[in-house]
Amino acid sequence: MSSPPKIISVGLIGTGRIGLPIVGHLVDHGFAVQAYDVDTTKRSAVEDRGGNWATFEELSRGAEVILICVGYDRELRSLIADGLATLPAPGTIVGVLSTVNPRTVQELERRATPAGVAVVDATLCRGARAADAGTLLSFLAGEPHVVERVRPVVASYSADIVYTGAIGTAQVAKAANNLLMWACLIANHEALALAARFGVDVNLLRDALLRTGAENAVLRNWGTSTMKWADDDLAVIQDMARDAGITLPQAELNRELCRQVMPRKFRLEKYGI
Repeated sequence: MSSPPKIISVGLIGTGRIGLPIVGHLVDHGFAVQAYDVDTTKRSAVEDRGGNWATFEELSRGAEVILICVGYDRELRSLIADGLATLPAPGTIVGVLSTVNPRTVQELERRATPAGVAVVDATLCRGARAADAGTLLSFLAGEPHVVERVRPVVASYSADIVYTGAIGTAQVAKAANNLLMWACLIANHEALALAARFGVDVNLLRDALLRTGAENAVLRNWGTSTMKWADDDLAVIQDMARDAGITLPQAELNRELCRQVMPRKFRLEKYGI
């Protein structure tokens, strides 16, 4: 049995802080890239990276693989309403890179399947620095033969790819990552604020903690998180917990604490006052 032809054309919807560098990595790996964003001022940046600007309809009908890198669940739902599941030609693969509710990706798959369009769940970890470097970790979920076909596309911007199973499971894996990440951010603030009040050199302590069991990526990259996605990430997690019929009290508390920390993040002299 012959292998399917190599993917050549890739479309990307959402050219923000993560999507834009992905355009460049796709081009560097030999893909013909079309990009679309509701913010048309992004066009020049896309073209500077070798991508071609397209309308939503042009991209949907012209790409073999369509990657979705919008910021919010509601934006993905809007794309579904606009025809994301039905405009692409049969055989097209739609990959959801965005962090959304698993139900939304599953709904996309239910609508796309009758049209002959395949869907993969392809969430991203490690953030903007890794997007720039092309070293993201991608959780990848979907039908195994579809996942293998799209793997070279995902590998163009990922240093690690972890297959998680059926559609929706990559979103669950990303939710687990986010739950731990935001918990670490709050715990780091509390630990370092307490130490500072007792006159401990915070930089010295942070360096030491990175060599203990308290080590975490948020502490390693202290001071760099924008916290832009904290509330939305934790809102998705709360929705998932309700669907699962469980309570996640720490996640609920951390959502409120992140709201309080956001205006004075990393200003330890202000924490706890």
